[in-house]
Amino acid sequence: MNKRERDQEKVRIQKLLAQMGIGSRREIESWIAEGRLKVNGDVASLGDRMLITDQIHLDGRLLRLSKDAVSQPRRVILYHKPIGELCTRSDPEGRTTIFHALPKLSGARWISVGRLDINTSGLLLLTNDGELAHKLMHPSGGIQREYAVRVLGKLTDEVLYAATHGVTLEDGEARFEEVVVSQEETEAANRWVHVVVMQGRNRLVRRLWEALGLKVNRLSRVRFGPIVLPRSLRLGRCMELDVGQVQQLIEAVKKDKK
Repeated sequence: MNKRERDQEKVRIQKLLAQMGIGSRREIESWIAEGRLKVNGDVASLGDRMLITDQIHLDGRLLRLSKDAVSQPRRVILYHKPIGELCTRSDPEGRTTIFHALPKLSGARWISVGRLDINTSGLLLLTNDGELAHKLMHPSGGIQREYAVRVLGKLTDEVLYAATHGVTLEDGEARFEEVVVSQEETEAANRWVHVVVMQGRNRLVRRLWEALGLKVNRLSRVRFGPIVLPRSLRLGRCMELDVGQVQQLIEAVKKDKK
């Protein structure tokens, strides 16, 4: 095989590593931008391509690439995240992360589809398919995220109007696609509200309510696209999605990109 043929076989670094379950495209692109990846001894740049036989190091550690990882069946699990756990692989302060409770993978690793902050509980999806994770997290996917929120403050008509029509935050305008207020305890200071957002921006639900003068006391994600958090799934436990549910996620991304 000549050099031209070899070059044609090469794949963008983030695409190949995502296919192998090393990380999501977004995560791998951040490693490249930060100069943390080397291919055959050279610091990688965005746009570089590689072969599966190339040597690649992350932070000086050799990543073992296996062709078997590419052919592994796609898997997605749903984890019921408790408050107090971090969506990171390790923490310098030794705090508990979500990965301690997940089943082990051979030749790949679980990739978190977005994150929930330490004070947020609820539905978190993880997959061994970096390409799927990338599509589900990408803003163009338009995937709905639904949260149950307990807020302290007055839910006036003006507040609800602003919540669904747009509030200016430090990183741009944001709004809820839908707000449903619980009709129970209508005179109570704390009220349960279900909200739907289309973006995975950092702490978006909390910041939006705070911008409107309300305090979030509890926050839990109850739905991601077509996948709903089962009432029977206890905190700290996970379940694997079946083939039909995984297909629903794939179709949700395709539908929203039409």
